[in-house]
Amino acid sequence: MGQNRQKLLSSNDMQASIDRSSPLPFYHQLKLILLEEIERQECQPGDRMPGDHELCVRYGVSRTVVRQTLAELEAEGVIERIKGRGTFFAKPKTAEGLVQSLTGLYEDVAARGGHLRSEVRKLAVVPADAQIAADLQIEQGDPVTEVERLRYVDDEPWVLTITHVPVDLAPGLVDEVLTDQSLYAVLENKYGVRLVRGRRSVEAAAASAPLARSLGLPKGAPVLVLRSVSLGESDRPVESFVAFHRGDRSRFEVELHRSSAPARPLVVVTG
Repeated sequence: MGQNRQKLLSSNDMQASIDRSSPLPFYHQLKLILLEEIERQECQPGDRMPGDHELCVRYGVSRTVVRQTLAELEAEGVIERIKGRGTFFAKPKTAEGLVQSLTGLYEDVAARGGHLRSEVRKLAVVPADAQIAADLQIEQGDPVTEVERLRYVDDEPWVLTITHVPVDLAPGLVDEVLTDQSLYAVLENKYGVRLVRGRRSVEAAAASAPLARSLGLPKGAPVLVLRSVSLGESDRPVESFVAFHRGDRSRFEVELHRSSAPARPLVVVTG
């Protein structure tokens, strides 16, 4: 966690105070004060926050107020609390538009100036199981190219993806080098497979032991599971994937527009 510097408000600093005549709740005032100080002091990921007791004393508020403030900052990804070690400024989460637009992670990260590389763990032709066959609308046992990649954003493990593509659509895909290039770009530029639309869903899950080791997380840590089926120009499914994103490093953003058309029913999947 960096050098564990405690940068927020040395005791000699001029500091804002809680306005006890304001209608704003104390926890919200404290949150705004801390956010302003974080920006002013140019706090970096890994810098240590003062402890709960110190914040209580500095701002003359109860521990309940401090805990509610820190809980909101943690939920917003500003800080992270590590049991037995303290509270630290968190690395910013990567905001991904993968739910609402048919882009791959490679394009999404590159658009923000980041660097994505992949550790290709498996690249082989395998028979489609029942679920993959249903997703791709092919017969069970038909050959598909399976691509398993551990993706790194700026050299930190970020997401594990498992992709399947029908062999007849990209017969040479198994020989491609996918360490530093976009799979979607290869499909479109080399094999003429243009992705037009798709279906994507996101759900929360707990990391299994093998997944946790891959992503550098403790077992049971939260992950975001993105499932997708992409369709081509003839409305044929051309790719399916499941991606396990680190919950502490990712968030998905969706842009919403109000429409006069009848709303689609909410679909709740259980089990």
